[in-house]
This record gives sequence, structure tokens and C-alpha cells, in this order.
Amino acid sequence: MANTIQAKKRVRQNEHRRQNNASQRSLVRTYIKKVVNAVKTGNRAEAEAAYNIAIPFIDRSAGKGIIHKNKAARHKSRLLSHIRAMATA
Repeated sequence: MANTIQAKKRVRQNEHRRQNNASQRSLVRTYIKKVVNAVKTGNRAEAEAAYNIAIPFIDRSAGKGIIHKNKAARHKSRLLSHIRAMATA
């Protein structure tokens, strides 16, 4: 347990930041799922719209360090490849 005032403050700050980061990660996952669900339904226009909404959230979370930049790039690439595959199918 934290004994000093500074240590107690750091505990409070870390908990607050942990909750904010968890919220942001959840938001990114939600937007990714919206794109995936739109792809599954086969609606290309809806999938592209969801993708265009999701990209800024993914980039912003990578910029803030909530997810790794390579993970953000991987998500964007895979989502876009799913959307492009809809055109050929």
C-alpha cells in the first residue's frame, strides 16, 4: 500500500488513466466491430462509411499510445482488404 502522499496521488492518477485507456480501447474495438459486421452483411456502402468513421479513432488511439502503431496499421489494412474483397466477390 502507498505510504507517502506522492505515492497515494500516483495510485489515484494511475487508476484514472487506466479507466480512460480501457474506455478508449473499448471504443476502438466497437468501431472495428461495426466495420466487420457491415462487411458480413455484404453492404459495401455501409462498410466503407463505418471504415471511414473508424480510421480516425484507430489513428488517435495509436497516437496516444493506447494501442501500438503497428497494431493500428494492421487493423486498418485488414479492414480495408475485407472491404476491397467485397467488390470482387
